[in-house]
Amino acid sequence: MPGPGVPIFSLASSVLCLCFICMVPLAWAGLALMNTGLGRLRSAAHAMMSSLCVLSVAALVYFFWGQSWQGFSGESQRAIIMGGKSWSWLANGSLFFRHLPLSGSPASLAALLGIATVGVVALIPLGSGADRWRLLAACISAGLLAGFAFPIFAHWAWGGGWLAQLGANYGLGRGFIDAGGSGAIAVVGGLAALSVAWILGPRQGKYTLDGMPAAIPGHNAIFVLFGCILALLGWWGLNSAGALLYAGVPPGRVVLVIVNTTLAAAAAGITAAIITSVRFGRPDASLTANGWTGGLVASSAGCAFVAPLASVAIGVVAGILVALSVEWIEMHLSVDDPGGSVSSFAVGGIWGLLSVAIFARVPTGAFEPGEMAAGHSGQWLAQFIGIATLLGFVFPLVYGSNWLLNRFVPQRVPAEGERQGLDLYELGAGAYPETVTHGDEFARGS
Repeated sequence: MPGPGVPIFSLASSVLCLCFICMVPLAWAGLALMNTGLGRLRSAAHAMMSSLCVLSVAALVYFFWGQSWQGFSGESQRAIIMGGKSWSWLANGSLFFRHLPLSGSPASLAALLGIATVGVVALIPLGSGADRWRLLAACISAGLLAGFAFPIFAHWAWGGGWLAQLGANYGLGRGFIDAGGSGAIAVVGGLAALSVAWILGPRQGKYTLDGMPAAIPGHNAIFVLFGCILALLGWWGLNSAGALLYAGVPPGRVVLVIVNTTLAAAAAGITAAIITSVRFGRPDASLTANGWTGGLVASSAGCAFVAPLASVAIGVVAGILVALSVEWIEMHLSVDDPGGSVSSFAVGGIWGLLSVAIFARVPTGAFEPGEMAAGHSGQWLAQFIGIATLLGFVFPLVYGSNWLLNRFVPQRVPAEGERQGLDLYELGAGAYPETVTHGDEFARGS
């Protein structure tokens, strides 16, 4: 029998969940447009091409073996016995979706959602590696992320792994809670983005001789802001499907999930706009977009467990953290992150995980319609253990894998390629050819 948090789906619930999963690719489009718009014009086509390629690689790797490691709660798992308790550390599934009935069951829907979410994870580091990351290296890095870091942590948090078992085995609230993926998606991707930015180093001209960062504006604010709207729609699907599948919420609660997601993004975006207006005399479009994204990310973990007013507070804090951390990371860590991925996803995601312990009212057992019991005091410790696992295990894993990759496949293009632009250097054609080369059609007579 499934335990707490494992939904028993009706046909209507399966159809509803499937519809939400089908919305997640809108988040792909939104992130791809944001990463492209925040980069330089001469690398715009390369950014979109990289997005398409890493999405493809991540989906295939997840299909090959990633899903077999993530699994789903209640299925066969690899476990160890400690202190008389069984702790699951990895799923025991089959490769290539074998023996997985693609019939609308919760396990099959989780596999489909895994394909969608691993694409979001793979897109996040592209923002930090913009304008200097080789296409081949980005694809291999995405494969490593989709094949190791993501499915391992996703099993621990979503697939019935040891983090999820902290409640049942140790009495720590309901165990680690991450309904929509503030940790499993955003922080994993954000830590990969930090790793990539550190390994690649800053773009040429980013830092002066005295170490001060110079502003390198993105080339298309329209892409960035339109991407925010698409990301909101994608996050509606992401948070709603995650809440149904991984948090075991009843279908009627998805209205609360969507309201909370929207309010957190709105509060974060407007907070970032206000902060930049005060600091710079006018609102900054890119930082406002980063704040909006940070609000979406922060909403994910507790989207089904907090009141709408709490979501506004979560968004306000996310907007403050993201807007201030972008500059702090550039100034004090010397990390050149053109897309603001580290701040939006790693910082915003960690805050989202903490906000569960602050604001969420989590039922200790099964959900009852219209009723939520007060959260257990041990929820704080469960959330801290999850964050410590991300920083102490996932970050070294993604950094180490990218460091090793860089030894065999240099990840950064040479200086000439960066000067020329990745469109011409790696693709042979630019996104806006008329701004780069001019033909002689106007010089010729008719």
